[in-house]
Amino acid sequence: MATRHDTAAPPVKEGGAAPGRPPGAPTEAEQRHRARLSRRWQRDKRWSPYAFVSPFFLLFLAFGLFPLVYTGWASLHQVELTAPTDMTWVGMRNYTRIFDDDFFWNAAKNTLTIGIISTVPQLLMAMGLAHILNYKLRASTFYRVAMLAPYATSIAAASLVFVLLFGRDYGMINWALHFVGIDAIDWQNDKWPSQIAVSSIVIWRWTGYNALIYLAAMQAIPQDLYESAALDGASRWKQFLHVTLPSLRPTILFTVVVSTIGASQVFGEPLLFDANKGASGGAEHQFQTLGLYLYEQGWVNQHLGRASAIAWTMFLILIVVGIVNYVISRRLRASS
Repeated sequence: MATRHDTAAPPVKEGGAAPGRPPGAPTEAEQRHRARLSRRWQRDKRWSPYAFVSPFFLLFLAFGLFPLVYTGWASLHQVELTAPTDMTWVGMRNYTRIFDDDFFWNAAKNTLTIGIISTVPQLLMAMGLAHILNYKLRASTFYRVAMLAPYATSIAAASLVFVLLFGRDYGMINWALHFVGIDAIDWQNDKWPSQIAVSSIVIWRWTGYNALIYLAAMQAIPQDLYESAALDGASRWKQFLHVTLPSLRPTILFTVVVSTIGASQVFGEPLLFDANKGASGGAEHQFQTLGLYLYEQGWVNQHLGRASAIAWTMFLILIVVGIVNYVISRRLRASS
């Protein structure tokens, strides 16, 4: 005979039935912990990029923006390096004195001529070297690293070596010129020879750097263009003129602008090339650049206000160069 067993129902709390927590479900404390972690992750995701780039902005404020603002303010005052806090308001007087100063215009002309003498051969040689390195050569990595060796060399060491090479009495350059019937040249005291000598230091230092920039741009040119030109019967030279150069126009413009900016700031080479080791750029200021003129006014003559005005004048010149670069680049993009 079957026996019936009745089971008692579980007790029900007041306010309705409350089913039990499913197995594996997080407790209320775990849910609060996960919520805190989620909020922390959201804050970290939002503010971490600013924390990563903040060192740059802090260094820029300390060593970039503050000196720029301070020199701009000092350029409107008469202030000496020995008493930088003792300022006398003079307005635009420092700027007007600069434009009436023959030494400033002499430095500007020297900067222009040295920039042309150094930039044009430098970029032409860099283009030729990049074109050679663009072919498959043995030990190509060695040649590319060798291109950067002058750039990695100290300016002081390179300038001192060039001083020995261009020595009037015992220099190797005059020794070589003697064999072709050319008399000894006073490279440090004559105007044009001294500017050529200073430009040769700049050329030696920056040619390899620009060559690698051109090489990187050449390797980005599609090979299909060269194959199509070869099928049409174009020689290597015509391929270079009609394929390589048009493709390198933005890169050429970039290197021209960067080299122009660098030429306007040439300082170490003429300073160390001077036989008197001063900031005058030779006995007759024959190779004094704007950088040397700025240094002479600020740290030799200790006229901080005039030096600040020169610095801002150079800054405005660079802005003009940047605007010209922008206009030319826009026209090149429109034409292409």
